[in-house]
Amino acid sequence: MKTLEIIGFKRANLGKQQAKDLRNQSFVPGVLYGNGEQVHFYAPAILFRDLIYSPEVYEVDLNIEGTHYRSVLQDSQFHPVNEMLLHVDFLQLQDDKPVKIEIPVKFVGTSPGVIAGGKLVTNLRKMKVKALPANLPDYVEVNISDLELGKSIKVARVKPENYEILNNPSAPIATVTVPRALKSAQMEEARGGKK
Repeated sequence: MKTLEIIGFKRANLGKQQAKDLRNQSFVPGVLYGNGEQVHFYAPAILFRDLIYSPEVYEVDLNIEGTHYRSVLQDSQFHPVNEMLLHVDFLQLQDDKPVKIEIPVKFVGTSPGVIAGGKLVTNLRKMKVKALPANLPDYVEVNISDLELGKSIKVARVKPENYEILNNPSAPIATVTVPRALKSAQMEEARGGKK
C-alpha cells in the first residue's frame, strides 16, 4: 500500500462556525480516531486531492503539528451542490487491530464473453475487506478468464489471502452483457433454424 503524507493542525474550537471559517480558507476539518482518543484537526484542502480522487487506497501519514499517525481514510463528506470536501474521518492503524476498508477491484484475464462481442459491466468497483494493516491488499484481484456471454462473476468466487471480504457473497462483481445487435442476430438464427 502506498503512503501519502498529510500535514494538519489541531483544532481548539470544534464549533460549526469555526469549521465554516476553515473551509472558507481552503482547509478541511477532520477527525482521527481508533486509539482511544480522538484528534480533531484541519489540513489544506489541496493535500486531499490525490487521496480522494484516486481509485487507489493509501496509508496516510497524518502529521499533526509534528506528531505522526499511521492512518487510513474512513469517510469523506462532500457538499451536495458544489462537491466541496467538507469533512474527513481517519482511522488510526495499529498493527494488531484489523481494519475495515474499501479496496479497488482489479480484473485479470480476458473474458471469452467479451471476445464474443459482449460488454463487461462492472457492478462493484470496490470491495469492503477486513484485515490487519500489514495484510491490506492494494486491490482485490478478480479473474474473468472464464466469464462467458450473459454470465456474472460473484463475490463468492474470489479467494482472498490473509484478509476477509465483507461484501455479500452472492453480489455480482461484473457481468458480460449481450449487446442488442448480437441478441437480435441470435434470435434471427433461432427463427431460421425452425423452418
